[in-house]
Amino acid sequence: MAEYVKYVDVTKCDGCKACMVACKNWNDLPAEVTAFQGSAQSHPKTSADTWNFLQYVEHENGQGDLEYLFRHSSCFHCDKAACEKVCPESAISYSKYGSVVIDHDKCVGCGYCVENCPFEVISLKTYKDKNGKEYRKSQKCTMCTDRLEEGLQPACVTTCHTDALSFGNKADMLAKAQKRLSEIKERFPNANIYNPKGVGGTHTIYVLAEKPNVYDLPDNPKVPTSAVLWKDYAQPIGKMMIGATTMAVVGAFITNNIISKRTKSHEDRGDSHE
Repeated sequence: MAEYVKYVDVTKCDGCKACMVACKNWNDLPAEVTAFQGSAQSHPKTSADTWNFLQYVEHENGQGDLEYLFRHSSCFHCDKAACEKVCPESAISYSKYGSVVIDHDKCVGCGYCVENCPFEVISLKTYKDKNGKEYRKSQKCTMCTDRLEEGLQPACVTTCHTDALSFGNKADMLAKAQKRLSEIKERFPNANIYNPKGVGGTHTIYVLAEKPNVYDLPDNPKVPTSAVLWKDYAQPIGKMMIGATTMAVVGAFITNNIISKRTKSHEDRGDSHE
């Protein structure tokens, strides 16, 4: 199965927020009351009930002119996702489409994924069971993996009226990004393709009009070293140690039983000679 990518061209976005509405409608996410952000931006960031939002940036360009920049913001679906690395329950995995998904049956709400995401796009939501006891689950954009499985595109992509969002084969979307970059370089000298290698590349790539930090994006996000050590070294070694310990206990139990039986047998034979 080929990998897929959501392509975001911020230079075509007009900030209509249709992608936000489509996401909430498809995923049955409730409305969220937020404080005034000082601009047309409705939310400060993604949350457990808002999986994508429109970022509004007032930016003074190189000519001293004020520009309003927009960015559709959601999970990046990293190829080497920190959230997947740190999850102790293996509740986060990669789908065959390249999206990073959370298995809520396995999630225990520990929050490690929230703390380690370099883009801060994961949140914990609190629920109550039938007895009123509270528990938490991680929430974020799924890239509409359920829609992909039915041959549909992500809800946000289908509703974008300016073609700022596209979805398709990874190679095709990367080629599209390169072509668009060459078209806008004269107007936006700092334009770039945001597909950071520190996380192995992403399955949500951007054509940005300005440098990443203008959009509050990290220039070179990376999977934390602690996450790599935990997932690739500590956990496997720990499992091996647990396995070795278990084998040692079982071996000791069997050995003790054998010795005990032999001792009893010798004692019985000794008793019969008396």
